[in-house]
Amino acid sequence: MNFDLSERAQHWQQKLRSFMEEHVYPAEALYRQQARELGWAALPVIGELKQRARGAGLWNLFMPPGSGAPELDHTFHFDSPRLTNVEYAPLAEMMGRVLWASEIFNCSAPDTGNMELLQRYATREQKDRWLEPLMNGEFRSAFLMTEPAVASSDATNIRTEIRRDGDAYVINGRKWWASGVGHPHCNVYIVMGKTDPAAKTYVQQSMILVPAKTPGITVVRHLPVFGYDHADHGGHMEVLFENVRVPAANLLLGEGKGFEISQGRLGPGRIHHAMRIIGQAEVALEKTCRRLLTRTAFGKPIAEQSLWEERIAEARTDIEMTRLLCLKAAYMMDTVGNKVARTEIAMIKVAAPKVALRVIDQAIQAHGGAGVGEDFGLAEAYASMRMLRLTDGPDEVHNRTIAKLELAKFT
Repeated sequence: MNFDLSERAQHWQQKLRSFMEEHVYPAEALYRQQARELGWAALPVIGELKQRARGAGLWNLFMPPGSGAPELDHTFHFDSPRLTNVEYAPLAEMMGRVLWASEIFNCSAPDTGNMELLQRYATREQKDRWLEPLMNGEFRSAFLMTEPAVASSDATNIRTEIRRDGDAYVINGRKWWASGVGHPHCNVYIVMGKTDPAAKTYVQQSMILVPAKTPGITVVRHLPVFGYDHADHGGHMEVLFENVRVPAANLLLGEGKGFEISQGRLGPGRIHHAMRIIGQAEVALEKTCRRLLTRTAFGKPIAEQSLWEERIAEARTDIEMTRLLCLKAAYMMDTVGNKVARTEIAMIKVAAPKVALRVIDQAIQAHGGAGVGEDFGLAEAYASMRMLRLTDGPDEVHNRTIAKLELAKFT
């Protein structure tokens, strides 16, 4: 494996770093102010920064080369440098240093996963209607898979009904933790449900595109994360579908293809989360070091206390190991494909949030009472990282995959 930076990769890193330093970091205070004052509205600071980012060519950085399915002849061109996963990884880490920054570059979840899904599996007509505006940042999207009535970590449990009725499908069911649904610009949902409960286990499910304003959709309630509403990102919602009717042409790939699509979508999303998580861990360690160097206890700087020296060393070691594992997973995705890289993708999805949580927890400890307040952003970072141990599948599911693949070597 070779992680040396190509000239192209160095170019995009420098370009993004300069943009973050010139525009994003100085806007953090304004962002917090607007988030407090405007709540569920689209924040003007985000809109302004998105225009600047696109003007600078820092747009759709996540979309890798060859992301369309070769068996589908639906060539679709869009504004993107087409970076490899290894080239994109350090860029995602830079964006991840600020929890909201990835949206500025049209690289935020769940849109990135949805765009890759549409690029790979949608018809040309579906791409023209939904993918092109998403790639242009004209509206946002949501991915609705998880349900409150079943253990959704096993996707075969999904109960939402997608029933064919003439030239349409009728959807009935209840979803929750639908991230982004509350965003004022969210315009389309990708919904997973069952078209044929009597079919074989992994071909019962299908996915369908549902316009957000379709009659019969009710946003039941907002679901905070440890008290944080995440309104600026569109929050997380419980959504009820009652006889929601959409054209049959909105079905993705065909009946019974939902499980296949979900596996194709979640792989890239998992590693993108991991890349951004490393950025949060780095920020937390930086805040820890600065805090410890400016505080004195028991006659000497806290940074010189042996306990904290050990914690800092462990944090640096953990972050470096996690970054290398992330790069290995990205390299394998680039060279041998997502399916072969599934062990590495699963490992980084488990490891990255756990490492970040440890580092952030120590940062909170270093800041004392200030660490659990709002001034340093550590409590919100901790809540966000804890949620990511559940997003795109809980740790237990990924560990099961890792263990099964490991045991298969000996059977």
